[in-house]
Amino acid sequence: MTAGSHDLVIRGATLVTCDPEGTVLADAAVAIRGEKIDWIGPTALAPASARRVIEARDRILMPGLVNLHCHAADSLFRGLVEDLPLEPWLQTVWKAERAILTEETCELGARLGFAELLLSGVTTVMDMFWHPEATVRAAKALGIRVATGGIFFDFPGMDGHGAERRRADAEAFAAAHAGDPTVFVGTLPHGTYTVGPAGLADAFAVAEAAGGFFSTHAAETRAEQDTVTGRYGRSVIRHLGALGLLSPRTVLAHCVHVDAEEIAAMAASGTTVAHNPLSNLKLASGFAPVPAMLEAGVNVALGTDGAISGNDIDLWLAMRLAATLHKAVTGDATAVSPRQALAMATTAGARALGASDRIGSIEVGKQADLVLVATDRVHAAPLFDPVAHLVFAAGRADVTDVLVAGRPVVEAGRLLTADVPALLADVHALKARTLASIGRT
Repeated sequence: MTAGSHDLVIRGATLVTCDPEGTVLADAAVAIRGEKIDWIGPTALAPASARRVIEARDRILMPGLVNLHCHAADSLFRGLVEDLPLEPWLQTVWKAERAILTEETCELGARLGFAELLLSGVTTVMDMFWHPEATVRAAKALGIRVATGGIFFDFPGMDGHGAERRRADAEAFAAAHAGDPTVFVGTLPHGTYTVGPAGLADAFAVAEAAGGFFSTHAAETRAEQDTVTGRYGRSVIRHLGALGLLSPRTVLAHCVHVDAEEIAAMAASGTTVAHNPLSNLKLASGFAPVPAMLEAGVNVALGTDGAISGNDIDLWLAMRLAATLHKAVTGDATAVSPRQALAMATTAGARALGASDRIGSIEVGKQADLVLVATDRVHAAPLFDPVAHLVFAAGRADVTDVLVAGRPVVEAGRLLTADVPALLADVHALKARTLASIGRT
């Protein structure tokens, strides 16, 4: 191997690849050329030099995390509404959003959320929010991959657009970002109780034509189930199935209230579930039957939901909850193993986006979306099982370095792509107006 032929070599790491074999290597090295992983092997055989070398002793090298359900711009409303179930909570949230959200503030909120995500090692996020062009601008500025697209509601939205414009807006977005390697194009109808069959069909048609994803909230609460069943005579998942909307391009957020027949239908259709354990707990929505989904072969990925429903967007916490909560709920200590939980935060999200050949694992030829996690901490010693350590002991504060497509975006715990003090000043400037929007001071 020619000395200096690589842009970056990371040496001496404990390597957790998340590849199909679950390969874990001690004292390993990864060489990067351009945007891609070019070589993987023992440190002793690594290139002697490169344009840059990172000595990664006492660190785990892992793939970038994939957050498959987020509302990043809702970070502007972090902690605004507490101790309410979903439906009355939404009414207060929407009141604040109507008063505060513009294309400019949506971009500001997305920057805040994406900064939080990158600092925690998330390199790809599916984001559902108003003004998706603002979301893309924020993502490109900070250097995170984003899956987003047209929003669908049957009533006028926070962007001032009515239902009659939704399909055209979504088609225009898809056309504008076709072929962009950092933007996964799709459509995001809010839910079966806020979007009727015609709107859902339009959203799916746009996603299908674009070769992208179709994502919606589904079966999150019992009240939602009651509303949909009363309106259509069938449950949320059965309704989606009857409309032909369960498919390999479909990502359903939550799926808390689903039965065995619905789980089987999701598995057979290749539908992905984005599990959001923290918001389901905080909003008292219930416990998604994730072990049953995994047993049935459903592709289950992880999401954080928005900071307004969980107060942060911490995928490490979601991963730990996924690997612990279901043990208690089922009474089975083997429910959701550490390897399954880590896969939910990496490869499952990549699969849902049709991007398993590009992201989600550390393999030669894939994009160099990489995260270094410190293990020289008192809460991290000793290290026996690196995968279990990542799920049960590590956290976002342990992330030291993050690369997206080989480009450093976090270095020594510092975000390189944003002026964080200026970002926070802009966010704080909205606080008084946000409080006033819901009658508080």
